[in-house]
Amino acid sequence: MTDMTSLWTGDSGAEYQFFVYERHPDVPSRPGIFIYAKKNDEDLWVPIYVGHGDLSVRGTNDSELLARIDAKGATHVHLRLNSLEIARQGEVTDILKRYQNAFEPDGCHVRETA
Repeated sequence: MTDMTSLWTGDSGAEYQFFVYERHPDVPSRPGIFIYAKKNDEDLWVPIYVGHGDLSVRGTNDSELLARIDAKGATHVHLRLNSLEIARQGEVTDILKRYQNAFEPDGCHVRETA
């Protein structure tokens, strides 16, 4: 267990508290939200990828995504429990609306084209 936490503020102004772990933590299988991140020169967290699902997996079945996350220099993963899928989707959307740097070229999200 970690004692380090971080607040991420969504575009709506809602604040979400996450527990911060170094990469590849061994955590129980629970539904939630994860943010792969690194610190910038100002010692602020920068999101690389925001996702949701089983926190014990965190996208590890997608080797291409993990390679992109590694290439962007993610050093930590931020975890937040949330058992309701629709609520998780809403939180991820809210966070991504605020943190546009989680999209390529700085992050690993790909913008949808119309």
